[in-house]
Amino acid sequence: MRTSAINAARLVALRDLRLAFRKPSQLVQPLMFFIIVATLFPLTLTPEMSRLRDAAPGVLWIGALLSSLLALEFLFREDAVDGTLEQFALSGQSLTWMLFAKTCTHWLLTGAPLALAAPVAAAALGVPADAMWGVVASLALGSFAMSLVGAIGAGLTLGARRGGVLLSLLTLPLTVPILIFGADATELAISGADFSAPMYLLGAIAVLGVTLAPLAAAAAVRIGLE
Repeated sequence: MRTSAINAARLVALRDLRLAFRKPSQLVQPLMFFIIVATLFPLTLTPEMSRLRDAAPGVLWIGALLSSLLALEFLFREDAVDGTLEQFALSGQSLTWMLFAKTCTHWLLTGAPLALAAPVAAAALGVPADAMWGVVASLALGSFAMSLVGAIGAGLTLGARRGGVLLSLLTLPLTVPILIFGADATELAISGADFSAPMYLLGAIAVLGVTLAPLAAAAAVRIGLE
């Protein structure tokens, strides 16, 4: 049964990857939003590198959070509309594993590109080159945790009218710890200090999310389908 569940999750991930590349606009939209927010922000401040560098952690993480919320609306919605989620629930396979595969694929298509594009946005904010890997690492781990939390919200708002607004209201409070620890890790990386402590906390949140989020998302989806 375990091998069958893992194989079903793998097939779901491959399916989502193929469907995503048929609609490149959904992939580009969050990434472009993140880059635009981060690169336009310096125009609102005086062109002093010290001030831009001080504002960089907040700008990068707020941009990443809003971009993630923008992409979360598509996590389960289309599969719910065309009946795919209902088929998943009736297939006899583990719905938890299949939704976890969808969440990981969502992060691979949205969160990972955000983290890889972070050096471009960080350079516009005066972040030194030796801090870039810390910025990328913190955003990669934090965006993964946000995808896990967002999967729960996406499941709870399944089928609701104006689900995007409700999804944001449900998800934002849950992502506050991720935002705080992620911005702290980025700030320490920029200053050249040891940022392992907030990274450990982000890792703990991600591990907790991997343990609980797929179960909660599966339960929420089953309720939404009834």
